[in-house]
Amino acid sequence: MFQAILTDKLREAGLSLTERQLEQLSIYYERLVARNQHVNLTALTAPEDVAVKHMIDSFLAYRKEVFIPGAAVCDVGTGAGFPGLALKIFQPDLNVTLMDSLAKRLAFLQEVIDELQLTAVRVCHMRAEDAGRAAAHREKYDVVTARAVARLSVLAEYALPLVKVGGYFVAMKGPKYEEELSDAAQALQKLGGRLAAVVPASLPGLDDGRAILYIQKIAPCASTYPRRAGLPEKKPL
Repeated sequence: MFQAILTDKLREAGLSLTERQLEQLSIYYERLVARNQHVNLTALTAPEDVAVKHMIDSFLAYRKEVFIPGAAVCDVGTGAGFPGLALKIFQPDLNVTLMDSLAKRLAFLQEVIDELQLTAVRVCHMRAEDAGRAAAHREKYDVVTARAVARLSVLAEYALPLVKVGGYFVAMKGPKYEEELSDAAQALQKLGGRLAAVVPASLPGLDDGRAILYIQKIAPCASTYPRRAGLPEKKPL
């Protein structure tokens, strides 16, 4: 049932996937709903909700000029794997790191990765503020994605220190994105980011004013950023 619903909604969104991708996404859905009974992964479990509001929503973040072939992608606050794991299935050549502070979520994602036999995808148990100061992660990614993590003024300090100069921070935002952009203008400037594009995103059956923000990293972050865990949220730039 889920695969049929997903196929229908993909058609409405103007997208198409291979049979293998559809099969992988169906397994992902089944495992998500089963594990959600024991671990809080998502408030949405109905087939159409997961197909549209999680999976297709994730796919709409993809732009080929941003997600270049083989791009190193870090999904900050990945949660149940959206958009990071969904994008990996959608564009298999991506090299994806799924980053989250909760080990139970990452354990679920690792099980899905193993079952789907995906390569070039790993889980990382870290807070973004810590990763941004670690040599293994600081300015190492072509693209950093984030969805439903924090307001842009806070999220920018989590994400931009991880992005290579020339790379992109991709923020998936709801109807208040213009207000968030205005509030985050100073933070983006301090962190070496510049708004490159705002792309309205329309999901099948929904018209709620969401948009994808593409912020290019044009200069290195000062060594003072990100600040220690908790400060970005308490005192946004």
